[in-house]
Amino acid sequence: MSKIVIVDDVYSEVQLIEGILKSANHTVVSYLTADKLEEKLAIEKPDLVILDVIMPGRNGFQACRDLKSDDRFKNIPVVLCTSKGQESDKFWGQQQGANAYIAKPFKPEDLLAAVKKVLA
Repeated sequence: MSKIVIVDDVYSEVQLIEGILKSANHTVVSYLTADKLEEKLAIEKPDLVILDVIMPGRNGFQACRDLKSDDRFKNIPVVLCTSKGQESDKFWGQQQGANAYIAKPFKPEDLLAAVKKVLA
């Protein structure tokens, strides 16, 4: 199955997302911050990155934009998974290059559907 990197500063959220993805037989690597994310991704070589938006330091919008402008990572799909659920937030996420946007709280099937869609 796919290798997915999760970046979320809330450990309970990481555990929740990890559990859902592992139940669907994905390999999961998690980080609590977007610091040095590019270095980590160069090592992990994931099929997909799931980013929280609201994090200390570099937020998910910034990290997504940085990944999409980096030739090494621009083809890796990014799913933004955040409590910022306004249409304007979704639009801004798309402008940063996100392949999908999930608003918290979400249903496990919504997360899996988004993952399946961007990996198809």
